[in-house]
Amino acid sequence: MFAATNQHGIVARALANNLYQLDAINPRDFTSDNYRRIDDKTFGGGPGMVMKIEPLELALAAAKAKQAACGVAKPVVVYLSPQGKRADQELINQLAQETGVIFVCGRYEGVDERFIQRNVDLELSVGDFVVSGGELPALLIMDAVVRQIPGAMNSQESVECDSFMDGLLDCPHYTVPRDYQDAKVPEVLFSGNHEQIRKWRLQQSLWRTYQRRPELLQTRKLTKEESRLLSEMLAKSQD
Repeated sequence: MFAATNQHGIVARALANNLYQLDAINPRDFTSDNYRRIDDKTFGGGPGMVMKIEPLELALAAAKAKQAACGVAKPVVVYLSPQGKRADQELINQLAQETGVIFVCGRYEGVDERFIQRNVDLELSVGDFVVSGGELPALLIMDAVVRQIPGAMNSQESVECDSFMDGLLDCPHYTVPRDYQDAKVPEVLFSGNHEQIRKWRLQQSLWRTYQRRPELLQTRKLTKEESRLLSEMLAKSQD
């Protein structure tokens, strides 16, 4: 699953350019029985299996040793779980500042709670839903983090203009053709007036955020300009 990350898109290009390193460690390599079992029945009864603490801790020790060999003294250990803190752009930006991160991907009913208590620095969720394992959520977080590494994107401005980077959703974007089956691109984008274009994009971001994610505006202090631009859109919507 993680090998696919090395072969496509921005994440693959950043890896090829040595902007980050990636190792995938299989806990099954740290089992002692012939069946390489990493899970067992949950104490107290109930459905499903639980990942055992011993192979997980041995795998984690191996991951930390690899990080240490790269000069990372204390990597952040992240466990992907629907019970964790909801990941957002602010948290992604914080992870991007770390010198090393270890993602622990659970399966089945989860992992032995003692492993979490003894080893995990941050428990993260990518949404209020359950998937079969932590690998896909880890890939999502990785992709978001790698985008923040200087040089990963062709244009740093693309990163800075992403949704959530300034607390707002991104504005709409258009490309050729200018007129498609009577659906036209807004004329302001052809005006050549960069200030007008900036204001239009900001206003669209504000309006889109107000319509789709109004809670984001409750935690963001709007500037005078932003308040005016949003008020203009509210007035137009009531006409």
